[in-house]
Amino acid sequence: MRVRLDESLPRPFVTLLSGHDVRTVTAVGRSGKENGELLQLAADSFDVLLTADRNLEHQQNLTTLPISVVVLVDPTNRLESLAPLVPELLELLKALPSRRLVRIGV
Repeated sequence: MRVRLDESLPRPFVTLLSGHDVRTVTAVGRSGKENGELLQLAADSFDVLLTADRNLEHQQNLTTLPISVVVLVDPTNRLESLAPLVPELLELLKALPSRRLVRIGV
């Protein structure tokens, strides 16, 4: 699966998603983009956007998402606390419905 990692997640999170083509927003030159534009740009080359932005679902029309979105919910947003979410995330990525928003975590 082609995964775009949002700026809201720590960059080293990429290393926990072996078996997937994971690129950070920064690595593909999309830093600082607003959510709507970021989703549109990501849809051209990626299957899913991973983010910690819990407001995204309130800012976007979920019925017209151009790409699937997974929101990792963790109060600290640190690699150490996000790592336990990885098994569930990897399982989800095996059969993620297109153009859906899914939350994992607390």
